[in-house]
Amino acid sequence: MINSGAFMADIVLTTLNAKYIHAAFGLRYLMANLGGLKSRACLVEFDINQRPLDVVEALLARRPCIIGFGVYIWNVALTTEVVATLKRVRPDIVVVLGGPEVSFEVEEQEIVRLADYVITGEADLAFAELCSQLLAGTLPAEKVIAAELPRLNELALPYDLYTEEDVAHRVIYVEASRGCPFTCEFCLSSLDVPVRQFPLAALLDALQRLLDRGVQQFKFVDRTFNLNLHVSKTILEFFQERHRTGLFVHFEMIPDRLPEALREIIARFPPGALQFEVGIQTFNPEVSRWISRRQDYEKLSENFRFFRSRTGVHLHADLIVGLPGESVESFASGFDRLMALNPQEIQVGILKRLRGTPIARHNAEWQMVYNSSPPYEILQTRLIDFATMQRMRRFARYWDLVGNSGNFLETAPLIWSKSASPFAAFSRWSDWLYARVGRQSGIALPRLAELLFEFLTGELALNPTAVARALWRDYRRGGRTDKPSFLRDHIPEAAGPSPRRSAARGCKRQARHLAQVTPQ
Repeated sequence: MINSGAFMADIVLTTLNAKYIHAAFGLRYLMANLGGLKSRACLVEFDINQRPLDVVEALLARRPCIIGFGVYIWNVALTTEVVATLKRVRPDIVVVLGGPEVSFEVEEQEIVRLADYVITGEADLAFAELCSQLLAGTLPAEKVIAAELPRLNELALPYDLYTEEDVAHRVIYVEASRGCPFTCEFCLSSLDVPVRQFPLAALLDALQRLLDRGVQQFKFVDRTFNLNLHVSKTILEFFQERHRTGLFVHFEMIPDRLPEALREIIARFPPGALQFEVGIQTFNPEVSRWISRRQDYEKLSENFRFFRSRTGVHLHADLIVGLPGESVESFASGFDRLMALNPQEIQVGILKRLRGTPIARHNAEWQMVYNSSPPYEILQTRLIDFATMQRMRRFARYWDLVGNSGNFLETAPLIWSKSASPFAAFSRWSDWLYARVGRQSGIALPRLAELLFEFLTGELALNPTAVARALWRDYRRGGRTDKPSFLRDHIPEAAGPSPRRSAARGCKRQARHLAQVTPQ
């Protein structure tokens, strides 16, 4: 549990983070904008691995009058249990909900029924207004309160609320803008109003204070960081001029927009300093049209080639399985095309039906069937039956373990070394692995390495000594020296020095923390 103070508080802001390293960005905005109520409030964070009863106990220990919960796709089930228990034990405490999971389809949700109030949309200012009314004894007439869109130049920035523990151990989220100009139907950002910018001077001052406090890793949560050339150029120049060893900055980029002015700045950064998350999602033009996604694939490919040949940027590219109109064959073609562009990471995601998104309009035509429980992943479509979707789910998980983890930099490419299609080759490995272990998690690294050796030398008939040497170099690259027994017959005891960790390796390890974080 993380908290911003140990005192009793009339107002408690709380959420259950997906992991300890994730700091609740949205709650810090609420705290920063409480005005005169700030001294009567505290922020208490938990994670989804903690027991709901323990969460309730810790919240009640603050003796609050009001508890505000941040509700998200990953924590709604546990938060519902927490709220239900709170209401049984202390029905007098006012429970206020906010966050993307309760901003849409509110009438269908048990957690909304249990709560006293729900604020939909951007609640930065609306939460303070509601708390003022409640503490003054005035009860709003409506349970569901639609927040007016705040003017970003009127918001107090939350960055000074990051604690020293946050700075030392957690992801530091920042943003230069809100909103998205695109209309991709699977994404909540498609519902946002056009992009709005925070005042740049105030943001840069806040970033400087974070740097002065020792922050090394920044994650910008802007959906379209490179949309505004002046803003993105200014921020990149800010970090480039202040670069120091270990500094790592993550941006989400539009893949087909990279003017020369940005190219010049990006090329000046050393390897491992920048990570760009690039949402491609599909290479099928028809699927792109069905989901209202605009994308220039030729420019995208050209930009990838620039990044890989002339910069040290770590590229994290996203593809989605299960989009309407996308078959396995179509996805495979896109995966192979992306592999040829050689990003350091490919995130294979399974389509989710987020509440409020217009992707639901395709349900009938494409026979889209989703899990009714969060995270509402697709179960089958007209083109991908349930059994095949399960295979794709395993493909995504095993790709994360082998292709993205950074543990098999030399060994992983051997899987597709004899195939014209990396997708087909990795699918063969995925099916083989599942047949052997029957699970998708809990595979210890030495065991996974041994299974890779068995597959590569047995199923693919690759040279055992060459495979063993690649595995041993990968194994030692992470700092391990305990040679697995299955390698001893193929690797002499005098194996030479361990491979050095490169900047790209370090970046990849950081990317594993940053790229899969959803801002809160």
